Amino acid sequence: MTAKTKLRAAFLLGTAALSLSAHAAQLPGMAQKDETMQSTNAASEDPYLWLEEVEGERALDWVREQNARSLEELQGNPRYEALLEEARAILTSEERIPAASLRGGYAYNFWQDQDHVRGLWRRMPVSDYVEGSDDWDVILDIDALAEKEGENWVYEGASCLEPDYERCILTLSRGGSDAAVRREFDIASREFVEGGYRLEEAKASLAWLGETEMLVGTSTDGATDSGYPVKTRLWTRGTPFEEAEVLFEGETSDVGVWPFSIYDHKSGEHVGGIVRAVTFYDSEHHLRMEDGSFEKLPFPSKVDLAGYLDGKIIVSLNEDWDFGGQSFPIGSVVAYDPQAEAAQLVFSPSDSQAVQSVSSGPDAIYVSLLDDINGRILRFAPGDDGWSSEPVALPDNGVVNVASIDEVTGEMLLYHEDPVTPETLYYKAADAEPEPIKRTPDFFDTQGVTVTQYKATSSDGTQIPYTVIAKKDVLEGGPAPTIQYGYGGFQVPILPGYSGTTGKLWVENDGVYVIANIRGGGEYGPSWHQAGLKGERQKIYDDFYAVSEDLIDRGITTSEQLGILGGSNGGLLMGVSMTQRPDLYQAIGIGVPLLDMLRYHKLLAGASWVGEYGSPDVPEERAFLETISPYQNLEEDEDYPRPFFFTSTKDDRVHPGHARKMARKMQGYGQPFLYYENIEGGHGAAANLEQTAKRLALQYTYFANALGLEADGGTTGD
Repeated sequence: MTAKTKLRAAFLLGTAALSLSAHAAQLPGMAQKDETMQSTNAASEDPYLWLEEVEGERALDWVREQNARSLEELQGNPRYEALLEEARAILTSEERIPAASLRGGYAYNFWQDQDHVRGLWRRMPVSDYVEGSDDWDVILDIDALAEKEGENWVYEGASCLEPDYERCILTLSRGGSDAAVRREFDIASREFVEGGYRLEEAKASLAWLGETEMLVGTSTDGATDSGYPVKTRLWTRGTPFEEAEVLFEGETSDVGVWPFSIYDHKSGEHVGGIVRAVTFYDSEHHLRMEDGSFEKLPFPSKVDLAGYLDGKIIVSLNEDWDFGGQSFPIGSVVAYDPQAEAAQLVFSPSDSQAVQSVSSGPDAIYVSLLDDINGRILRFAPGDDGWSSEPVALPDNGVVNVASIDEVTGEMLLYHEDPVTPETLYYKAADAEPEPIKRTPDFFDTQGVTVTQYKATSSDGTQIPYTVIAKKDVLEGGPAPTIQYGYGGFQVPILPGYSGTTGKLWVENDGVYVIANIRGGGEYGPSWHQAGLKGERQKIYDDFYAVSEDLIDRGITTSEQLGILGGSNGGLLMGVSMTQRPDLYQAIGIGVPLLDMLRYHKLLAGASWVGEYGSPDVPEERAFLETISPYQNLEEDEDYPRPFFFTSTKDDRVHPGHARKMARKMQGYGQPFLYYENIEGGHGAAANLEQTAKRLALQYTYFANALGLEADGGTTGD
């Protein structure tokens, strides 16, 4: 997976979001309409820039005031405590599947519960894991480490040296921010390596080349305008980092420069390389040769590194590629042999299909794909006559994915789920069919719950799929309180999987939940995403409105009972929906959002997303952004739904200033809103399971109150 792909995946905030009631009375304690406030449009000075000072005293005083006011209302609601307890019970359940990564004969797991809020990093032999043992060997207790060191550590993962995986670089974040500390850890001794590799807090990336060398890029060594590393160095053990040789340097206008390494288990060698992300979607890929030089690979600019097998680099194409007399269409999986300088088609999806991921095994690769939003996994093996394929035997409908594969043994862990079927974990030995070994509990009562896919017609005639999850008798009873979730960006698909919290806190209480598969996502591959890039982005918003209107036309809900939610890029979708179609919604949950689209590129990682949204510094692109930017298009006399903003002070990806400024502007106009900013938590707006439970309880309390959902099911009326 390339750094670009990781960024795209990381940009997604999960379907746990926010929202609140429209046309509500002004909240107690809200400042009255500010008659002296300057108009904030594209041409005028922004009076609320002070809210972009993340930890400025004035800004935090305002945040605390809004938190206190909003929490008093939401936590004072009779349903809140019950929802909190239900969310907490699900998130910390001991019966959850302990997700694992397979490597070196062990199953590695990171586990959080009520007793281990920050979490345990642990492992056990794969055979014991498959048999259902609970005898975990704890490698590192993050709670104990945080207490010992007096740090608010959040575990962000480990990168371990192949082939024995005993030396690892641990990533530890303060409070959940993207910027993090990297420290070398020895699993055998359960200790951080004295004098070992260490990087102070930064946005960074490291790639092992062996026990004594690694490729490293860190934002403290020079950063792009997006805040990511601009250089890659070759760091030899025992050498001060500043003395490490600079091997590659990009431009500050790049998104970033990231090293990667591939371990060839057959040759026992590490192959190093560099990805220079020129934009979020356009990259150069450079492979390190035996003499230490770098050779630029002949890939098109829109491509993701996806895997490695028998000396061949596997890529997934996000544009057409003509190479070596062959034409490879967009969306295809291709194997490239750098020694022979030859490429071979592995798989080309149909119009209804989209490649989601590629996983490498010892003698085959596994392609996870969507077929009209239903998941499938195919195994591809190389041969003299090309690549042969066969399906991996999993249930036909639902969401499936490869959780982990051991590149030496070929053992695999796979998942299947759908909205009413909890996650089931399958184990597949190298030459055997998958067998179910673990299953998430039934966290909510699915008796009578139906899952139905419909299609709405967007403004240009495109058919937009969406999934409705609700009790059959609720749907038969006429319009009901409904939450519609959307994202629509960065080629990230939003799939109808199992959510215990959504099911328990909303569907079980007679709410309707809807997942909208609008353009901008990856449900139908790169073309579905690229249809809504930059100046074409209004299509994404029209798709979302088309789903809303179709729900109303079918009698599933009404505009007075319809709430919408989304986070991150989905938070932008919420802001646009509020300012463009306030008539259509009663509640809007706006999580960790982008909202000031004329300044987003100047805030934190914002410059990296110009490839998605367009640049405010390019006149024709700015002209379009002015038409959609929620912050600039908020009108003083419009009757908006009362939104619920949530964000995090520690979010160093999407600046909390977006939510702060939008809410403050509404305050100046005398318009009602709710606002909650977690002082830590990063881009996920929660640093641990307890904070996540709180956010979910606030969210569903808000929606239930706004949309008229009774605590024990049914509706309260308007």
